[in-house]
This record gives sequence, structure tokens and C-alpha cells, in this order.
Amino acid sequence: MLRLLIAVDGSANAGRVLEVAGRLARQGGLVEAVLLNVDEGPGYPGALPPFDDTTTVSARRTAQEMLLADALAQARAHGLERVVSQAASGTPASEIVRVAADRVAHMIVMGTRGMTPLGGLFLGSVAQRVVHLSEVPVLLVK
Repeated sequence: MLRLLIAVDGSANAGRVLEVAGRLARQGGLVEAVLLNVDEGPGYPGALPPFDDTTTVSARRTAQEMLLADALAQARAHGLERVVSQAASGTPASEIVRVAADRVAHMIVMGTRGMTPLGGLFLGSVAQRVVHLSEVPVLLVK
């Protein structure tokens, strides 16, 4: 059985990732999938009210749960039957690789934001870092 870790963030790219994973399931037999969303917190100090504020933390968790519930429904609509969701928080690339190892995933499947090579050079990207850190193959879906 192929075990996939599928990183989802609510973007259109994440929807395409679920479609591709569904195709893999239809073509390759049994697929077990974990949908992972990583909340990295506020982008910079002052981006949101104080992050330790329980209301803010609760709102972020609720948004993350809603995003994962939507992704789970989309995954099932694309033919993934053996699928669960997991929420994490921290640095996205590190958490994706950590959860893939914890879940003994055979492959990580994730979208790219379509950043230009020059933009990726200066800014880096989660996808580039996952490819660099991962011990398992990474399938990038544009």
C-alpha cells in the first residue's frame, strides 16, 4: 500500500494536488493518505494580535480545522478513501518532513506556488526546502 503525505493549504494548487493524488489511487491500487496543514503562526510580530491570546489561537485552530475538513471532502471526492487529516504548527517544511517520517510516508505530495526561479532564489519556498530535507520522494504539482 502506498502511503502519501499530502500537504494542503487551502489554495487552488492544493486542490490540484488532491486531484493528482486521486489519480494515483485510481491507477496504482491501494493508497493511504494523510492530509497535513501546517499553521506557521503570524508572519511577523504585530501581524496579528498577540499570538498567545487564547482567542487568536482558538480562531487559528478553527480555521485550520475547517480547511482540513474541506480538503478531506475534496480528497474523498477525488477517490481517496483511506484518508485522514492532521494539523500541525511550526515551520512548514520542517513539519511536513517530520510528519512524513512519523507516519512512515512513502511519498510527499504538495503544490508549488509557481514562483519564478529568480523569486525562489531570493525567497526560497516551502517546496524547495521539503525537497532538500526529505528522505522520501517529493511529488510537486504545479
